Amino acid sequence: MSALINTNLPGLTPHRGKVRDIYDFGDQLLLVATDRISAFDWILSDGIPDKGRLLTQLSRWWFDKLEVPNHLLDADLTDLPLPSGTDLASLEGRSMVVRRVDIVPIECVVRGYLAGSGWKEYQASQTVCGVPLPPGLVECSQLPEPIFTPATKAESGHDLNISFEEMQSRVGRELSEKLRDLSFDIYNKAAAITQEAGIILADTKFEFGQIDGELLLADEVLTPDSSRFWPIDRYQPGRNQPSFDKQFVREWLESTTWDKNSPPPQMPTEIVQKTRERYLEAYRRLTGEDFA
Repeated sequence: MSALINTNLPGLTPHRGKVRDIYDFGDQLLLVATDRISAFDWILSDGIPDKGRLLTQLSRWWFDKLEVPNHLLDADLTDLPLPSGTDLASLEGRSMVVRRVDIVPIECVVRGYLAGSGWKEYQASQTVCGVPLPPGLVECSQLPEPIFTPATKAESGHDLNISFEEMQSRVGRELSEKLRDLSFDIYNKAAAITQEAGIILADTKFEFGQIDGELLLADEVLTPDSSRFWPIDRYQPGRNQPSFDKQFVREWLESTTWDKNSPPPQMPTEIVQKTRERYLEAYRRLTGEDFA
């Protein structure tokens, strides 16, 4: 079983993100989720087999489930003017044909639990992205109510958390309020769905675009790469939680002598397999189906 690290469409040059290769076809884009995996702002040399297909199929499942206007088109790959010699088999299951939208340059993050950078900030100032929180919370505590903590989008490295006031200064008050309210609505609906599947949706980030003033949910949505998913039956406040994502990769890297300033070492087969199993389990729990 091999991982797809880079796509190759003859004669076309994609924009390569951390995971996705994006091909421009005018008013339509082809988003291809590779099997690349990143940690600590580095893309590892080896990937996780089927990760791109899992992310794509889970995003499509959520787009259907949420019934929120989005950028996904019901278009077949063969409807695109793909160059002669394109390996369609390599794109199958990991591709989305989407409408070109004007992306809002803000990551719309909703947090329902105190984890990650939010927990670090809370320890220092009892706030998360400037939002005051009550005293006495512990790591991974459920918040009294979800909070909206926007961030600036970064091509590489970490996104930078900003206040809601800063967001308004960048994209305007009216759009900021619309994005915040829509993000809360999607998070609350999704959290109820994941709870039925035995999963806590600790936090997640959304990306939105606009066409003629209409807001559309874009990119991936509610995947293990864009969300913290925790198993309900193992949830215990006061410690880090087991999760359905690249946890094994991060923990393994932390156990090595890697300095985080040079290319990371190659992953052992066991780490690749365990990470793949976590993505598979998230897919099974959420959709109720085995990944095909």
